Amino acid sequence: MAKTRTIGNPLSWSAQSLGRTGTHLADMVGHVRSDRADTPPKVQQIGMQDIRDALRAGMDDFAVFRSDVMFLCLFYPVIGLALVWAAFNAALAPFVFPLMAGFALLGPVAAIGLYELSRRREMGAPASWGDAAHLFSAPSVGAMVLLGLVLLTLFLGWMGAAFVVYLATMGPEMPASASAFIGDVFGTGAGWMMMLIGIPVGAAFAAVVLAISIVSFPLLLDRNVGLPRAVATSWQVTRENPKTVAAWGLIIAVGLVLGSIPAFLGLILVMPVLGHATWHLYRRAVA
Repeated sequence: MAKTRTIGNPLSWSAQSLGRTGTHLADMVGHVRSDRADTPPKVQQIGMQDIRDALRAGMDDFAVFRSDVMFLCLFYPVIGLALVWAAFNAALAPFVFPLMAGFALLGPVAAIGLYELSRRREMGAPASWGDAAHLFSAPSVGAMVLLGLVLLTLFLGWMGAAFVVYLATMGPEMPASASAFIGDVFGTGAGWMMMLIGIPVGAAFAAVVLAISIVSFPLLLDRNVGLPRAVATSWQVTRENPKTVAAWGLIIAVGLVLGSIPAFLGLILVMPVLGHATWHLYRRAVA
C-alpha cells in the first residue's frame, strides 16, 4: 500500500530543504571544476538561418509560456528603472548609459529560468515558473553561480572603465543636471570624444561576455559538464562561427535597446523571446 505524501509542518519541511541544499552544496563544489560528461560537446557550424529558426522557436516558446515568463521577467524593467533613478538622484547622470548598457552584460544570468522552461518543454516535462525554479537544485548550479560571478565582475569592470573614460574626457566635475550632461555630450568635443572611446570599450566588454556565455549556461543546464568545458565550448562556438555570433550579439543589442525605450517595459517581451531563442540556438550550435 503506497504511503500518502503530505506537506508536513514548517519545521520538518525546512529541515528537509536544508538537508537537500547541503547535499547540493557539497556536490556543486566538485562540479564547478569537473568534466563528467560521457563525451565532450561537439560544436557545429551555424548560420543566419539557424538564428531565424531559433528566434521563431523562441517566439513559439513565449506564446506557450506567456503568463509564466512575463511573471519571471517583470523584475527586468523594475531593476532598470531603479538603476536610472539611483543615477539621477545621486547626481550621477553620466553613468545612466553605462548602467543601462552594463545591465545587458548580466542578461545571460537573468535568462537561466527561460532556458530551463525551453529545456523542459523540449523534454515534454512539466514546465511553469515553479518548475523552472527546480534548476536551483541541479548539480550544475555551483558552476552557473560562479559563471554569474564572472559576468558580475565584468559588469563592475565595465563601470570602472566608463568612469575612467569620463574622467579622461569630461573631467572630474559632475554635471549640474541630466539635461546639462546631454548638452555637454552632444555639444562639445569632449563629449564626442567620450562616446568615441567609451562605445568601443563597452563593445569589447560585451564581446567577451557573448563569447564566454553564448552557450555556457544552456550547456550547464543540459549536460553534466564542468565550468571550464562549458566556457571552452562557448568560446569554440564563437571562434568557429564569428559572423553568426556577431550577428546574434547585434540582434541582442538592438532588441535590448528597443525594449528599454518605453521605460524598460518592452523588456518584458524582448527578454523572454531572446532567452528562449538562446536555448534553441545552443541546440543548433552544440550537437
